[in-house]
Amino acid sequence: MNTALSWIKAYVPELECTDQEYRDAMTLSGTKVEGFERKDKNLEKIVVGQIDSIERHPDADKLIVCQVNIGSEVIQIVTGAPNVKEGDKIPVVLDGGKVAGGHDGSPLPEDGIRIKAGKLRGIPSNGMMCSIEELGSDHNMYPDAPEDGVYIFPADVEVGADAVELLGLHDTVFEYEVTSNRVDCYSILGIAREAAATFRKPFVAPEVKVTGNDEDVNDYISVEVKDTDLCPRYCARVCKNIKIAPSPEWMQRRLAASGIRPINNLVDITNYVMEEFGQPMHAFDLDTIAGKKIIVQRANDGDEFQTLDGQMRKMDNDVLMICDAEKQIGIAGIMGGENSKITDDVKTVLFEAATFNGANIRKSAKRVGLRTDASGKFEKGLDPRNAEAAINRACQLIEELGCGEVVGGIVDVKEPLAELKVLPFEPEKYNQLLGTNISEADMLEMFERLEIKVIANSCGDRCLEIPSFRQDLLSRADLAEEVARFYGYDKIPTTLPSGEATMGKLPHKLRIEKQARSIAEYCGFSQGMTYSFESPKVFDKLLIPEGDVLRQAVTISNPLGEDFSVMRTVSLNGMLNSLSTNYNRRNKNVKLYELGNIYLPKELPVTDYVDERMQFTLGFYGDGDFFTMKGVIEEFFESVGMDGKKEYDPEAGKPFLHPGRQALVKYQGEVIGYLGEVHPEVCDNYDIGTKAYVAVLDMPKVLPFTTFDRKYEGIAKFPAVSRDISMVVPKNILVGQIEQIIEQRGGKLLESYALFDLYEGSQIKEGFKSVAYSITFRAKDRTLEEADVTAAMKKILNGLEQMGIELRQ
Repeated sequence: MNTALSWIKAYVPELECTDQEYRDAMTLSGTKVEGFERKDKNLEKIVVGQIDSIERHPDADKLIVCQVNIGSEVIQIVTGAPNVKEGDKIPVVLDGGKVAGGHDGSPLPEDGIRIKAGKLRGIPSNGMMCSIEELGSDHNMYPDAPEDGVYIFPADVEVGADAVELLGLHDTVFEYEVTSNRVDCYSILGIAREAAATFRKPFVAPEVKVTGNDEDVNDYISVEVKDTDLCPRYCARVCKNIKIAPSPEWMQRRLAASGIRPINNLVDITNYVMEEFGQPMHAFDLDTIAGKKIIVQRANDGDEFQTLDGQMRKMDNDVLMICDAEKQIGIAGIMGGENSKITDDVKTVLFEAATFNGANIRKSAKRVGLRTDASGKFEKGLDPRNAEAAINRACQLIEELGCGEVVGGIVDVKEPLAELKVLPFEPEKYNQLLGTNISEADMLEMFERLEIKVIANSCGDRCLEIPSFRQDLLSRADLAEEVARFYGYDKIPTTLPSGEATMGKLPHKLRIEKQARSIAEYCGFSQGMTYSFESPKVFDKLLIPEGDVLRQAVTISNPLGEDFSVMRTVSLNGMLNSLSTNYNRRNKNVKLYELGNIYLPKELPVTDYVDERMQFTLGFYGDGDFFTMKGVIEEFFESVGMDGKKEYDPEAGKPFLHPGRQALVKYQGEVIGYLGEVHPEVCDNYDIGTKAYVAVLDMPKVLPFTTFDRKYEGIAKFPAVSRDISMVVPKNILVGQIEQIIEQRGGKLLESYALFDLYEGSQIKEGFKSVAYSITFRAKDRTLEEADVTAAMKKILNGLEQMGIELRQ
């Protein structure tokens, strides 16, 4: 956002400060000034001169010798300017003066160019006539300047007057960094309000007069808004008998200072109001509008529309269009159409000032590939109350500049305007937030400068009524910030934090995840990170059947491509791709782990936040097998205090795992994950030519069972007693079932048990296997007797016999 200081002073007439003081004060009060530039930098001793006579240079065909009256004297200047004649009034830099640059528009020297008296081809020259480029500007900013030659002033300017002042160059242009929440500061009036409040000077807003003849605008145009959610307000006014001409110099100078090239009075008025009020406007040639009707509605998918820049744009149903009774005539909030543009032959103009949905404008501009100054303002969310004032201001300027005749009345189609926000006045809490002791009177004076009114609510309590243009003031903290801004951040005392000191630490969830990383790396795994975006083809590679819940994935609306078009519902694809890459690069014994989310929609299409679940995924190939992976999981369980009942159910039913080498991981009866060997067909799909093993733990289900609390137990005072048993066990009985019997029947004396032998061979009858356990008993309060151990063992053996297990002879 760029503004000229002279334009700000038009609304803060009592403002007196240096450029640096203005920059420092505005930045400190929250309106950050990035930098400033003096427009008269390196312009010295430049006055208006009048050419009294012109003679040919005796020794140069392209040079002329001019006698120039500068008011106090007549001086001689030799020039090559082709466009001058006797009587012309031109800018003259005197001996010892400075200009900003060369006449060819070359880069400006940092310190300008010093002009000295001298001789040109033997003829004395005591100064120089200036082109607009030598004065630091260009033809775009001064349309009346010639393309080649010196600048010619109007005939009524005073000889000897300050030429820089007449050109409006005694000014400073400030560049601001405006945050997106301060929409009001994307306007001259918004910056002027801030300047007035900062320097404690009166703010004088322009007086907007409602103009118009005795006619009714409704006889000229009607408006229908079909999508009120995207266009809550649409104002339209009509001006007839339009006379296209250059805009006045003061308007051209203000627009030029803001970086906008003056064009003609009609275009300049819409640009001027956009800069002044921060409200983009658009002008249509009313004679091109079919049916004398404006319809605001969504485009159809596949529509094509030619914008004012001559480009064909492809529309979809999310783009809001301005239409007449037959055709589309503009992209709402972005750019008008070639079919309704203003030409020099225009007779009647329709002015539009509307409020559009900011998010929709931002997305539409990106979708059609066209971002303009107007869309940049609309996308931040404008004040609906500003539209009427802006369009009335434009019509007022039309009449004041003699540009046309304003038709009476306004077409104003709008949703009910929201009530002004009212927040409680809480000076004590503002001081508490800021650590200050500012009086109520000072706070009220600050709010008054900001046009925040003090009112009483129904209970008689004082409240603050927020003006509609301050959409950023929503809570107590926002009001406290306003107090801090204008009290002065530099005046707020430095204080130590209050309250009790606490020791910082990671939340429990992050501690568990950190422990998972630690255990995985301890077991030789390296961390990997894979994409959450995947291809729908992943489900086929993993052999996931049609209709499976895992196929119900969130589809990305603007994917990078088909391979990244859905959010993953299972974490194995990235892991298997990583293992495949390593395998095909001939890396041996690769172990990887990942902590990453899967995304499970609650319903499709998505209407609510998806369930993002952290998955602890492990995968390896090379040395190791199913039980290696099981050991890693149990190592993790032990490290996070999960010492309860664990089960491994072979009926996992995972299509991507080997049907006979997979298991659900259960803890205290609840499924918390799965592990197993990758199905051979899946390995082929991922080009992995060896056995691979994976395990996945669902961390949200794991977390409730985890704890870092540990209970100290002293060294045992009494000896332990061990018994070894060797059993012949049917092959369909799992070791976990045997351990479950040992735990259930071992009683309080059971301290531990361990599997130390597993054998299958010719010495064991067919259909059976040999399993041997070492079982340890200990009492905490006494030395065990043989009878104690025998009784406990008998219970265990009875339970095993009921399962068809025999002691090996």
